Amino acid sequence: MKVSYFFQALFIVFLSISIGVAQNSSKEKSDHRVKSVNIQILSTQVADSGIGEWGFAALVEVDGKKILFDTGALPDTVSKNTKELNVDLSDISDVILSHNHSDHTGGLIKLRREYMKKSRTALTRAHIGKGMFWSRPLKSGGEGNDMIALQPEYKAIGGKFIEHTEAEEIMPGVWVTGSIARTYPEKNFSGLGQMKTPDGLADDNIPEELSLVVNTDQGLVVISGCGHAGIINTLEHARKTVRNAPIYAVIGGFHLFEASDETLDWTANKLKEFGTKNFMGAHCTGFEAVYRIRQHAGLDRKTCVVGAVGAGFSLDKGIDPQALAQ
Repeated sequence: MKVSYFFQALFIVFLSISIGVAQNSSKEKSDHRVKSVNIQILSTQVADSGIGEWGFAALVEVDGKKILFDTGALPDTVSKNTKELNVDLSDISDVILSHNHSDHTGGLIKLRREYMKKSRTALTRAHIGKGMFWSRPLKSGGEGNDMIALQPEYKAIGGKFIEHTEAEEIMPGVWVTGSIARTYPEKNFSGLGQMKTPDGLADDNIPEELSLVVNTDQGLVVISGCGHAGIINTLEHARKTVRNAPIYAVIGGFHLFEASDETLDWTANKLKEFGTKNFMGAHCTGFEAVYRIRQHAGLDRKTCVVGAVGAGFSLDKGIDPQALAQ
């Protein structure tokens, strides 16, 4: 009888180990390669079509599946620009909110309310980083983080937030970075604000910022909202967590408009080191920053441009800057 119990216990231990191995195997990092990528800017300062604003938003289509990356600043800018560009967002469920600043989150409620009339699942999943809802107390008094008030409003109209602390694949070949490792001393934020963390008050370095990474045979395609974590930190993080591959394209805002020539030269040299083939700097990148990076990273007018509303990028054709930014 005791022998029988012994073998039963041994079987249970073996079964537990087998289940654990199966679970760990299912968590192994995927190396799925995306075949088709199309990106179109829907909000930034320069407008070849539609309305320009200090904000950022982009439509990302990967192997036929769509994601909205950021939602612009003013409530109706992206809404108006989608109509101008003949873009439909009603078939999109996933929204990436790169960080808490209102020039990236301002259109969320308006867009959800508008497109839910056509599809109840439109823009219902908002991907965010840890720290998105931490308080940012203003020196003048009051709250500096609009996401705190936006959170219950979005949930009330059917939305939910999905928090990412590390790199995660949200669809085949498409990753959110999670918290970006600050390997290099890039300080692409003011350093003047503060935030209330679980451990107390600290300088606000926008820890929740995340970017989107698409894994392709040509290399990684990276979309950034503001680059407060640093464009090079972001690309380094993507290469370490998704795949150690060349950067085929980097698109979005990189907060370099105030950077010194020395910082821009260092940034361009790192981009060249990473094998960067395409660069589209929108929003807070800065015009002069784009031109200097073009010069020092070995790029040209076809592969390094200022991003405009309506401008795009595709895996097969490269950058389409539209007329204004050629």
